[in-house]
Amino acid sequence: MPLDTSRTDSRPARLTAHDARQRLEHARNSRIAQLRALRESGQSAEDPLMSAQADAIGKVLKEIDAAFARIDEGTYGTCVGCSAPVPAERLEILPYTRHCVACQRRAAV
Repeated sequence: MPLDTSRTDSRPARLTAHDARQRLEHARNSRIAQLRALRESGQSAEDPLMSAQADAIGKVLKEIDAAFARIDEGTYGTCVGCSAPVPAERLEILPYTRHCVACQRRAAV
């Protein structure tokens, strides 16, 4: 993953692999805790809302695993839609994102 430390403000233009891994670990641990709490809530697994929540959490966990793979491949932080760098600010918020904002909007349509 490219690293740009030439900026003068306190945040780098790109996350380091270490920072990205830390953010992804935090996101993974948070989702696992959410899934555990959902399962321990006493609701039935057949409850449509619980099932939808569990599915959504599962999808995010898969995205997190894919982001770890992109770090290993050296493609983390590069948009899969346009190959442009994903802004560090976006990766801080959604460390597992595959797309820049413009490509994410196109993919959602």
